[in-house]
Amino acid sequence: MVKTWDQLEELQPAVLKMLKNSMLKQRVAHAYLLEGIRGTGKKEIALLITKALFCDSLLEGFKPCENCHNCRRINSGNHPDVHKVEPDGLSIKKQQIQDLQEEFSKKGVESSRKVYMISDADKMSVSAANSLLKFLEEPNSQTTAFLLSEQPQQLLPTILSRCQILSFKPLSPLAMINQLTENGVNPMKAPLLAQLTNNLDEAYELNVDDWFAQAQKIVLKLYEVLRKNPLEAMVTLQGDWFSHFKEKEQINRGLDLLLLIFKDLLYIQLDKQEQIVFIAESERLRQYALETSGRRLSDQMSAILEAKRKLAANMNPQLMMEELVLNLQEGSSFV
Repeated sequence: MVKTWDQLEELQPAVLKMLKNSMLKQRVAHAYLLEGIRGTGKKEIALLITKALFCDSLLEGFKPCENCHNCRRINSGNHPDVHKVEPDGLSIKKQQIQDLQEEFSKKGVESSRKVYMISDADKMSVSAANSLLKFLEEPNSQTTAFLLSEQPQQLLPTILSRCQILSFKPLSPLAMINQLTENGVNPMKAPLLAQLTNNLDEAYELNVDDWFAQAQKIVLKLYEVLRKNPLEAMVTLQGDWFSHFKEKEQINRGLDLLLLIFKDLLYIQLDKQEQIVFIAESERLRQYALETSGRRLSDQMSAILEAKRKLAANMNPQLMMEELVLNLQEGSSFV
């Protein structure tokens, strides 16, 4: 989905303010490094500025119109003077950079301006990085490069020194919720996803992941069993939990979901209903919140955080979960 300037400004206001000033002062750098975690809008903003550089009808002197011939062609991915390079397998090869250089030695097809975008720039082989360095050392005033990276520390210092670095911040939960709902995610699900990750791509993946949907049901069931019949909790662990949460990362995700249930209960007690993330379960949770104390909820959340710490320290996951279930039953004193 094509993102407009206003939509992306909500995600990365500092980055777009800097780029807006560059556009208005006509001081666009010859190379930018866009660095930050996946799903923070790096590729979308690189495309946005590319459109602004080619746009026939700029709005306010810096926003692409999205409707002219150039904007439409860039959006559809077939502008002859915009070139993209992505890893071929696990890395970006020297030949890919050489092909790019050869392309740029030719005159622009439709204008003198050219743009190239290198995704996962940190995955360039040593020889590819050295080839790119020669390219960056002899910048053409009409050429603009966008290097995108999640791990800029992997890039050659000499490449970094020739780029203007734009750092993309993780998204706030509110920005995440707005973006998710604008892009078709159920408003009942968006707050939970926004608490689990500030990576838009990961949130979209979780939203359609059957494993994750089932995980939520199992975690809610475990909580309800702990409430109603603590003796059955171990049976639920053996029957449902361990057959679903197998990898360390999956167990950690399960613990995060369990923690969010207890947080919701605490928010209800504190009359902060707007912060609940298990919205579909809110009526049941309101009833449960009446049957416990803030002190007990605090102790139970501490027990879950301690379990996450032990998991990270490679404690046996089965022992860790059995110990956690016992601690959650006791609710106050735990080891």
